[in-house]
Amino acid sequence: MKWSKALGIPAAAMAAVASYDLLQRRHALLRNFPVVGHGRYLLEAVGPELRQYITTGNDEERPFTRDQRRWVYASSKLVNNTFGFGTDNDVEYTDGYTIIKHRTFSETPPSAAPHAGEELRIPSAKILGGARGRAKAFRPQSIVNISAMSFGSLSGAAVSALNRGAAASGCLHNTGEGGLSRYHRNGADLIFQIGTAYFGCRDEEGRFDLARLKAVVESAPVRAIEIKLSQGAKPGLGGLLPGAKVTPEIAEIRGIPEGRDCVSPSRHTTFHDVDSMLDWIELIAHETGLPVGIKSAVGDMAFWQNLVDAMCNSDRGVDFVTIDGGEGGTGAAPLVFTDAVSLPFRSGFARVYKLFTEAGLSDDVTFIGAGKLGLPDNAVVAMALGCDMVNIAREPMLAIGCIQAQKCHTDRCPTGVATQNPWLERGLDVELKSVRAANYIRALRRDIFKLAEACGVAHPGLITPTDVEVADGNRRAITLAEMYGYQPGWGLPGASDREEITRLMLGVAAAEGGEGSPGARTVP
Repeated sequence: MKWSKALGIPAAAMAAVASYDLLQRRHALLRNFPVVGHGRYLLEAVGPELRQYITTGNDEERPFTRDQRRWVYASSKLVNNTFGFGTDNDVEYTDGYTIIKHRTFSETPPSAAPHAGEELRIPSAKILGGARGRAKAFRPQSIVNISAMSFGSLSGAAVSALNRGAAASGCLHNTGEGGLSRYHRNGADLIFQIGTAYFGCRDEEGRFDLARLKAVVESAPVRAIEIKLSQGAKPGLGGLLPGAKVTPEIAEIRGIPEGRDCVSPSRHTTFHDVDSMLDWIELIAHETGLPVGIKSAVGDMAFWQNLVDAMCNSDRGVDFVTIDGGEGGTGAAPLVFTDAVSLPFRSGFARVYKLFTEAGLSDDVTFIGAGKLGLPDNAVVAMALGCDMVNIAREPMLAIGCIQAQKCHTDRCPTGVATQNPWLERGLDVELKSVRAANYIRALRRDIFKLAEACGVAHPGLITPTDVEVADGNRRAITLAEMYGYQPGWGLPGASDREEITRLMLGVAAAEGGEGSPGARTVP
């Protein structure tokens, strides 16, 4: 009797499901195969997890492979992040495989310190805003910085953890276009980003408000301002924050209705061409004293040619240029935009850099790269192509708990990183995750420094485009310089910057292992 009751309950439930399946009209599969048809939807739902942890190889998954994620996770937790028994990459047959060429001898002596590079911040070879004489020009103390991710796109706990991690590791933290929140005020120096909707610096009508911009940058440790023209995840589209993420707090910060999809315009309304953009940039720089730059993905090159021409023919200009690759993307976007709009970082950056260099402007601009550059080999390629710094986004998300579930746009991030759900957010321990973010950033800089040392130079910015080759399996290999048409000397800072950054890296105190030397343990 007891067994019949126990079996009767699930049998009745299955009968109810079968009846519903037979009568519903939305799914032909379920009408034809009641009950068992649900198995297909279950497998579809858990397919990404099955592939991620069971069926795919170490180097197959995208956007980050299992090996890449393992390196980030291990580095953030200060556990063994080395790999044994040689590479499992298909070096012999992979087209476009990157090879960094080490040097046998070098005039730059390797550091003998036991923990060389572990706490080294690696300053930028250029002074940000120095070429244009900005009142608050400065030399960024880290070539690795946290890229633009807005509060709203990320949870408050995630932003707090990243900001604390940035402060502990001595790097800059970009606010993203969503405004400057209380979560950005945990100690790190900031880059304030202005997007097309002017969140945080707009009036009641949604128009740019200079007074509000000045007030917000004076209220926090803002070191520079970045004008976002476009981004790698959705070039040609404005920002998109699903209504599920628009909480009362976010609505107040941004000045938008609560609970409704927040869609930024695809283009700025304060300026309409390069000439008016430069006028606006100079106004902001004059009123705030801060360096001002632009961020953009690369598509039609006419804009960049017009910008270079305008800077050559006037005393106006940008202090820095952030190039975002089409492979980047923490934001929600239509699939066709993430897959097919804008150039990948390497080709996009090389085209823009060439225009500035041919015009004699490259020494006057700090170049920043973004788009999957939080891995040492990718970062070194960016530096070899001419980047002075790199911005990283998804990799720090991994460091603070992201498992690449790819649910950022749904408000159901299982680890509390990219959600406004209080229950999910509570799982992210800010204090612990901030330490992991800092650990990862230090590990990334250490490996970049070690690669520079292997190439025989004192600073990663001194790695040349001839120090890196791109191989097509065993058939042939060409240098980055050959691939992108670089002339001798391109990709490097100017002579005076090279001399100064070498002096800073080696330093008078190098013999003693003091602060400023490659072997120094500069604890924040």
